[in-house]
Amino acid sequence: MSKLESSARTTIETKSNAQKLLQVKNLTKVFTKGQGLVRSTILAVNDVSFSLELDRPEIFTVAGESGSGKSTVAKLILGFEVPTSGIIQYKGEELSTLRGKKEFMKDVQPVFQNPFETFNPLKKVESYFHETQKNFGMSKKNGDVAERCLELVGLSFREISGKYPNEMSGGQLQRASIARALITNPSLLIVDEPVSMIDASLRMSVINLFKKFKEEQGVSIIYITHDLATAYYVSDRISIMLRGQIVEIGSVKKVLDQPLHPYTQLLKSSVPLPDPANRWTKEIALSDMEAKEYGQKGCKFSGRCPHVMEICRVREPDYFEVDERYVKCYLYESGSGQSAV
Repeated sequence: MSKLESSARTTIETKSNAQKLLQVKNLTKVFTKGQGLVRSTILAVNDVSFSLELDRPEIFTVAGESGSGKSTVAKLILGFEVPTSGIIQYKGEELSTLRGKKEFMKDVQPVFQNPFETFNPLKKVESYFHETQKNFGMSKKNGDVAERCLELVGLSFREISGKYPNEMSGGQLQRASIARALITNPSLLIVDEPVSMIDASLRMSVINLFKKFKEEQGVSIIYITHDLATAYYVSDRISIMLRGQIVEIGSVKKVLDQPLHPYTQLLKSSVPLPDPANRWTKEIALSDMEAKEYGQKGCKFSGRCPHVMEICRVREPDYFEVDERYVKCYLYESGSGQSAV
């Protein structure tokens, strides 16, 4: 790690003296496939750092295209995967000492992408609410907790009672999944593409729930998504990931109103416009692109960047502080806050 990069990360991590709800430092995850001569490795998460403050609830978005590593970051924080290196601290304690403990599982709850995979098709939906209360030692006298949580998402126990997952709509089931996560009164929700499987007409109602939880319940939320429109609407801060790395991080207004990194600019320009006459006709072999970019030296975006320089192909850029954000790009090496193009 270069001195400049180290300095930038230190600034990111120590700029606020507030106690941290979550601290992620230099998080790295390497996956290995195959054996012997056909063995290969992929650096799925590469030196990722960010933090959430304890007494300032926020919605922090991790955004990027498929294969960027954002869902792997979520799994590492939840303890579903073990980091290859780096540190995750929750309320000042190392995740390695908290993994599997009920106190942590109660305080940090997930909401997954597909509600029909979250719920067993052979179990009634209401059973998950009873089991959650039982597993976390909540008294049966608090049975109305489930009802209150369902009311928060616009449902009632009557609407789910006696029903199997296939007897509910996708929107109802996802809201039930969110309600179940709220039963334990968590401090942190990690929601991974929570509206991608829901009809467009219902997406904003679910997104508005997250804003409500932050503002009224004091819940912090890590929102994993590829959808910049909902990210812009709901987020306080956003980090843009590319092939395992954060390339730009800052307030959502700064990052998406005036994106600095060429990859962030590409993502924003790729948001489709409702124009049937202007259809996308190019074919992209995403799997081939992923393999190439994960393995290349220097900047992972150098093969697609319109402003690529020779140094970009051979040496990974540092983080540079520009206009109240951090950008991993040589265009801002001067520190002037002005693009070199």
